[in-house]
Amino acid sequence: MCTCMNGGANNNNNGKSKKDFMHGHKHEQSLIKELIYHFPYAVFAVTFSLALISFFSFSAHKCDSLNARADILFHSFHFMHILFSVTGTLVTYYRFSKGLLRGFFVGIFSAMVFCTLSDAVMPYLAGRLLGVDMCFHLCFFHELHNIIPFLIIGLVNGMVIGYFHKSNAVFYSVFSHFLHILVSAFASMFYLVANGFENWYTQIGMISIFLLVAVVVPCIMSDLVTPMTFAKVEKKNERNKVK
Repeated sequence: MCTCMNGGANNNNNGKSKKDFMHGHKHEQSLIKELIYHFPYAVFAVTFSLALISFFSFSAHKCDSLNARADILFHSFHFMHILFSVTGTLVTYYRFSKGLLRGFFVGIFSAMVFCTLSDAVMPYLAGRLLGVDMCFHLCFFHELHNIIPFLIIGLVNGMVIGYFHKSNAVFYSVFSHFLHILVSAFASMFYLVANGFENWYTQIGMISIFLLVAVVVPCIMSDLVTPMTFAKVEKKNERNKVK
């Protein structure tokens, strides 16, 4: 009997360790550790985005042509970023809480705040700090008719994963993290070029640093910190009601 109980405990521990191994880390840790964990993702994503914009710069004969191309690509990646941001937020939230409508609120809130911060506000400030006369464009004010469908798809996707794919939640969480960071890096880079920084290659080193900050911090806040905080507050309120 004792042997069976120990074996069950070992199986549980093995199950937990396997999940932790698949995910690469546990969520119950400090923000600094989350930054360290996501940093390699961001480095890969930023480097890839710089390589991509390099090919576009090489193929564009005029700055106006480069700006126009970058503007199209910025919007495409920004809308994809919103989708993956909402999905990632809900996947994390539903791992700790089951409030459907509250989860939708957290997903929309995170996308509105952190996608705007990562894709527009921080690249704009980076350009201004580097001496570029940047234009400021906010898609949530000018492109809401295009944003809403991506928000809805992200909400449905996050709900489906959170409620009906619990066994694969770890895999989806890792995959969502990666895609979220990748499309965020693309959107931030193309925003810079589309809104005034056509000579970006003259300051590629500083741009790399600014992009790493613009990608890592908002993505962690959106995918992990915000949904976990809301979920914990909700659980705390429920316990207080029971008492």
